[in-house]
Amino acid sequence: MANNYNGNSKDFDPKMTTPPPLPAQMKAQFLPAFNTPYQLRRDVPLPTPTGPFDVLIKVDAASYCHTDAVLAAGQMPPYPPVFPHIGSHEFAGTVVALSPLSHSSSLSESSNSSATTLPQIGDRVGVPGRAFHPCGTCFECASTPSAEDPDADGAGYSVYCPRAGNHGISGPGGFREYAVADSRQVAPLPAGMGAVQAAALMCAGVTVYAALKRCGDAGRGRRVAIIGCGGGLGHLGLQFAVGMGWTVVGVDNADAPLAVARAVVGDGDDNRRDNMRIVDARVETADAVVASIGSADGKELRGEMGVDAVVILPESQAAFDYGVALLKNHGRCVVVSFPEKGFHVSARDLVFRDVSVVGSLVGSNKLLREMVEFAATHGVKAKIKSFPLERLNELVAEYHKGEGGKLVVDMAMSDVADEGD
Repeated sequence: MANNYNGNSKDFDPKMTTPPPLPAQMKAQFLPAFNTPYQLRRDVPLPTPTGPFDVLIKVDAASYCHTDAVLAAGQMPPYPPVFPHIGSHEFAGTVVALSPLSHSSSLSESSNSSATTLPQIGDRVGVPGRAFHPCGTCFECASTPSAEDPDADGAGYSVYCPRAGNHGISGPGGFREYAVADSRQVAPLPAGMGAVQAAALMCAGVTVYAALKRCGDAGRGRRVAIIGCGGGLGHLGLQFAVGMGWTVVGVDNADAPLAVARAVVGDGDDNRRDNMRIVDARVETADAVVASIGSADGKELRGEMGVDAVVILPESQAAFDYGVALLKNHGRCVVVSFPEKGFHVSARDLVFRDVSVVGSLVGSNKLLREMVEFAATHGVKAKIKSFPLERLNELVAEYHKGEGGKLVVDMAMSDVADEGD
């Protein structure tokens, strides 16, 4: 029987080339069909790293995202392409095996400038959904950093590759004990950052971080609003935005997420308390918030009052309208959510107020690595409730309560009922 590798990098010499013994089977949670509970299996064969950049990850934590819920409800056709399906496109773990082809290739030979060496056995990494096995030759993969997109990865790799796979969406994700990842998509974890926190950053963190980067330059007196500030992305966005130098207005409209957002302020340092304001949209209208900002800034004309940028996280038209109404003239609206029916945009805002609306999906691997280091440096922490893998359906039920924060499967947690099996 294989030894029980516990995922700690200190257990192995990082230069060793022989993988540790691995179990023949693993546990995994499968979604059998749309709108059904996950089903646990304990006899699943381990996946095998085959591509030159592949690594086998012992999953230490896997986070649940809004996209997991949307996909499970059948609202992301054509995904998943087959059932049963393993969800989670944001997870973290430890490298336990390399591809047999890995020694003939290196990341430095690809032109992905964001990463230069293959992870080694024992390395702790975070794994986002994108991009698993990009083609390396399409128009997206051929793109390079430019003035319009300075954070793009180098030629040969792109998170936007239309031929690439996506963990937990087009292919199996992290709700299992072992997973294969593409070395070019992972981010090394800083010392002191645990897998549970890291997993929550692999989609929620990089998504809101990339959206904030699209808001323009932060600086003294510049404001950004985050609509949906108490959710999984929003409460991380509050912390990232203040760390970047923005003065932040966070907006939500329910008690639980507002409590999460206010805790971000209350638990933070003086910089957070001085530069972050949380608004209950049920109590304050957008016009009232704009007026108070104008008063604080000594402004009188409507076009010069408000925020410079806004990030829209909820899927409701009301949230979109509230966010756009907060903008001063020439402001930028960054849309992250993708409601099935879309958003209605007022042409008057675009034409007469010169408001711009852009979308933001994910961040490049360069941004992913930057975000992880930024989070470690600035103390960005997700509010997390953890569950063992066996209780994934309880986690899903908790998600639908809408109480904010992040929900994460922690593989180190033991389900008491499962221990006797």
